Amino acid sequence: MNDSTSTRLPTVDASLYPRGDLDVLSREEVARLRDASTGGMHELLRRCALAVLTSGSANDDPRAARELYPDFDIQVQQRDRGVRLDLYNAPAMAFVDGQIIRGVAELLIAVVRDLIYTATELAPEYAGELGTAAGVTDAVFRLLRNAGVLQPGDPNLVVCWGGHSINRDEYEYTKEVGYQLGLRGLDICTGCGPGAMKGPMKGATIAHAKQRRRHSRYIGITEPGIIAAESPNPIVNHLVIMPDIEKRLESFVRLGHGIIVFPGGVGTAEEILYLLGILLREENAQLPFPLILTGPTASAPYFEQIDRFLRLTLGEAATACYRIVTGAPAEVARDMARGINHVRQYRIEQKDSFYFNWSLDVPLAFQHPFEPTHEAMAALDLHRGRKPHELAADLRRAFSGIVAGNVKEAGMRRVEELGPYQIHGDRDMMQALDALLRAFVEQRRMKIAGEYRPCYEIVA
Repeated sequence: MNDSTSTRLPTVDASLYPRGDLDVLSREEVARLRDASTGGMHELLRRCALAVLTSGSANDDPRAARELYPDFDIQVQQRDRGVRLDLYNAPAMAFVDGQIIRGVAELLIAVVRDLIYTATELAPEYAGELGTAAGVTDAVFRLLRNAGVLQPGDPNLVVCWGGHSINRDEYEYTKEVGYQLGLRGLDICTGCGPGAMKGPMKGATIAHAKQRRRHSRYIGITEPGIIAAESPNPIVNHLVIMPDIEKRLESFVRLGHGIIVFPGGVGTAEEILYLLGILLREENAQLPFPLILTGPTASAPYFEQIDRFLRLTLGEAATACYRIVTGAPAEVARDMARGINHVRQYRIEQKDSFYFNWSLDVPLAFQHPFEPTHEAMAALDLHRGRKPHELAADLRRAFSGIVAGNVKEAGMRRVEELGPYQIHGDRDMMQALDALLRAFVEQRRMKIAGEYRPCYEIVA
């Protein structure tokens, strides 16, 4: 173990010999992972690996871990019978008596697996395929299949969305809902971070142990811009790193059989708008997709405000897509189990797979990566007269830009250099948006710690 200075934490040097998928990396793939040049993969590998090695961190600043461990490095070495991962100045918190924690090692291997597969799967020669909605969906399917999370069997996967910065009562409530889901044999998928992404998994582990389930799935889906700010929580046993937020969102709705939304901030609002924008399309009108918004009784005003915002912007039709339940974890779990049974029957009738929702129509507008530049944010069309699903797509992008300005390093840098993003639209819509965002700030849903400085300005 290396001695730390007064400002640096203890570190460890270690080597790992992964087994499985990484046994068959080509020399070219290893070279790409070691490439530190502009456009190379080494810096991305280093950032994602450091996030995994600091799993359980309570900081949501993507630069914090690198400041605490500035000398950390990871090197991928080619060997005759596979590869070796060499860690230098790695966080000691990932080790016990000099040995890396097994779960952390598995997540680290998942990082290497997903980064190299994405680089191959989304290479320039696939540009034509990725220009169509079906092509993007096929790419999402292959990325999830490569990660080993597409497993045949009865539908039982519940996606749980919610904020990384929530209060203690809300966190305990997410645990109780997860416990009730676990008692009913349901597995959990989240964004893999802390808060509402960790609580349901933690509750489900106890229930699964009581029910003697031996092969429970706790799937965490993230992307490179998020993982550094929301390190995987220690319960995740299947980590998937998608290349961008849009493919991450599509993974949730293709993989999950129902979705529960807990209290959260702008990231949670982005997820809600993404899903509603899809469900409001005529092509998906008959598709069963259980969606429940829930939290402790004290969180009822939060959901009332979300509900008002959705009614104002997307219309009353949007409210038919979800149900709001507060203070009743067992009721939430029972409703979700019933909803998933309807999904099962529908998939059987439609001859659709249980492990990937092919029937869901996701248009290219929802799949195309949105780069939140100041110009792109100012150009969003947030005005009346648009179809609800089209407006939902641009509202989703607005929230996505705020997420970037809050926790993604590239977005934070843009805001520091050019000032806050400006968001334009109809007066009543902007007033409602401003009120919602102010409430997130007052309820400390934007950041885990420290005073929040808005990365946006609302312009009516």
